[in-house]
Amino acid sequence: MPRIRDIAKVCKSKNAGPFDLTIDVVFDDPGLFRRVRATGVLCPELFARLYGVGAGEVLFTEYEAGLAFKATLPRLVPAGDIGDTDVYGAQQHTPLLDVEIPV
Repeated sequence: MPRIRDIAKVCKSKNAGPFDLTIDVVFDDPGLFRRVRATGVLCPELFARLYGVGAGEVLFTEYEAGLAFKATLPRLVPAGDIGDTDVYGAQQHTPLLDVEIPV
């Protein structure tokens, strides 16, 4: 079964301020985007489970015009705080890369 790393054109993360993180998954094929969307795998519950937050804390958006999914969620450690290992939030997408998508 293909994983996000195999089928997405882009999978990246970045800070959305010091307390939130945004993760983008972008496709370059409209048909593939629609097939991924139809699986329902990419959803607030998935991001909540992968990142240890409540599903209600995940702002999840499907953006068909951009062939993209976006999730914004609270950082467990604020950017730059003691214990923060990724001040820019640039490496936080990695747990998502191995998610299998049954397309």
